[in-house]
Amino acid sequence: MNGTQTLRYGSWPSPITVDLAVGSSRGLSEPRQDGDDIYVLESRPDEAGRVTLLRRTPDGTFTEVAPELNVRTRVHEYGGGAYTATDGVAVFSEFDDNRLLLKSAPDEAITELVTEPALRFADMSLDLVRDRVYAVMEDQTESTIEARNLLVAVSLADGSMTELAAGHDFYSDPVLSPDGSSLAFVTWDFPQMPWDGTHLWVAAIEADGTLGEPVHVAGGTEESVIQPKWAPDGSLVYVSDRNDWWNLYRWREGASGSSEVDPMEAEVGGPQWVFGLSEYDIDADGTIYAFAHGPEGARLLALGSSEAPREIGFAANGLTYVRVSDGTLTAIAGAFTKPSALVRIDLASGVEERLREASTLKVDEAYLSTPQHVSFPTSGGRTAYAWYYPPTNPDVAAPEGERPPLVVISHGGPTSQARTSLGLDRQAFTSRGFAVVDVDYGGSTGYGRAFRDQLREQWGIVDVDDCTAAATWLAEQGLADPERMAIRGGSAGGYTTLATLCFKDVFSAGTSFYGLGDLAAFTDITHKFESRYMDILVGPYPEMAARYRERSPDDHSDRISCPVLVMQGADDKVVPPSQAEGIVRALQMNGLPHAYILFEGEGHGFRMAANQKRALAAELSFYAQVFGFELADDFVPLELHGL
Repeated sequence: MNGTQTLRYGSWPSPITVDLAVGSSRGLSEPRQDGDDIYVLESRPDEAGRVTLLRRTPDGTFTEVAPELNVRTRVHEYGGGAYTATDGVAVFSEFDDNRLLLKSAPDEAITELVTEPALRFADMSLDLVRDRVYAVMEDQTESTIEARNLLVAVSLADGSMTELAAGHDFYSDPVLSPDGSSLAFVTWDFPQMPWDGTHLWVAAIEADGTLGEPVHVAGGTEESVIQPKWAPDGSLVYVSDRNDWWNLYRWREGASGSSEVDPMEAEVGGPQWVFGLSEYDIDADGTIYAFAHGPEGARLLALGSSEAPREIGFAANGLTYVRVSDGTLTAIAGAFTKPSALVRIDLASGVEERLREASTLKVDEAYLSTPQHVSFPTSGGRTAYAWYYPPTNPDVAAPEGERPPLVVISHGGPTSQARTSLGLDRQAFTSRGFAVVDVDYGGSTGYGRAFRDQLREQWGIVDVDDCTAAATWLAEQGLADPERMAIRGGSAGGYTTLATLCFKDVFSAGTSFYGLGDLAAFTDITHKFESRYMDILVGPYPEMAARYRERSPDDHSDRISCPVLVMQGADDKVVPPSQAEGIVRALQMNGLPHAYILFEGEGHGFRMAANQKRALAAELSFYAQVFGFELADDFVPLELHGL
């Protein structure tokens, strides 16, 4: 590296300040095309994490559909699918009180459809012929963990509700057929999660608006079927992993089964942690446009014709929330060195137009680290994967022979995968002289079902082994200082962080964001959606109680021998503060250097800009103190107890 000055890794001055990294960023999700208009959700950390629904008109103007309202849903706690819009009619959920609201035209006032706080709505689709909206409803009248989930139709005229389907533990994806005669939907039951096993159904809509007897289309306890969509010809397209990869299939009424659409060793889909996800869509001529991603890379493909799949070039390395209409595709595009953006792609030419950036960040790309996809050996003769980010700053050189400190990221879920879009939290580290590796451990998505199933009853073993293997492999390659390696993660990644610190002696620091410490307690205190998740990840409880104790950091906290930073949302309903506080008490009793930050008003994940800034500054200060170097930043150092 050639630079103008020589400084130790970690102490490099960076143009990516904490204020810039957080304050300039907004989240974009769930775009929808409605004629010439485009709707999109935008989360705003500088407005206490409020999510606003924006409407873009053909002249390029963005206006708020519901100014000052928070367009989110609490269904499954993780939400998603908080609105729908067709022909200028928008229906959406208000987060603060769960109201279901209607805006019948862009210039009309907002009216209330449902105002019962115990009822939550998500995954909506409009039926303007019958003047109603289909939705997944979660009835919280009894309790969070005993919530009742069902499909309903809500009248746009008076808010009255018709129960359409009930009896399964979970529902998703109510989609209306092109002729309006049928409704397709997905169900699953305990202990399956939607990536373990689901069922796809189709039911006729009767004259009175109820559903007839559903026909089973696909799925089972060992097959994950997701994202059903009707094609213009009346066939039903869906994604299934029955042949290891989440690929596309087509079903026609009266057929004995489904046909596979252009099979490939890549995923068209991902874990349905939230509603509203869409990795493909179907144009009016029947062409399917799908974002396919796997170990060999990511591609946008035109599928479903008699010809071979056609690749469409685009500038980003990731697309989410894919929507297609009249030869154009809208999506949220992510790139290694560019902020995520709402984009529109001309499907004939491949020309991409960035309609709205998620960040106002203006940083020379020379300061941004471009990741390398790596594979490495791990326990049991397996191979795991990761994205490795080298330290990057053109203004600085490290002392000859010094290796950089390493930050290992254990992603959440754990059924999820490492991010590949620009993450300023990662770049805040790499531009200061840290190496970063974001690990796709066994159980991650994007590598087929067999890889995903490696974590079945192995959580706390496979993920721990693979994160440790990533660090030791990089150290062996000379890319990390083996004496200055940290592991960090949030939620399930926080659990992996704590478990790794308990059961491995490789890392000299760890940061847990709202991580699990007591697995057994989690089965009793979490929400319904994840209340049986542990059956798959660890084993049935209480039958496997001994295994839960073997893998719980709370039961082995005396084995932690390095400093730990713990951060937690006070209002977290997924991983309550009691989980963090058990670990903190153990750190205090064992006299280990530590810090605990409880963020008031935050849930599962930090949405407020001030809290995001505080968390990033605290983590940087934590590593500087533990690894023994001076940060170039002038923010107040984190107070570490016991150091």
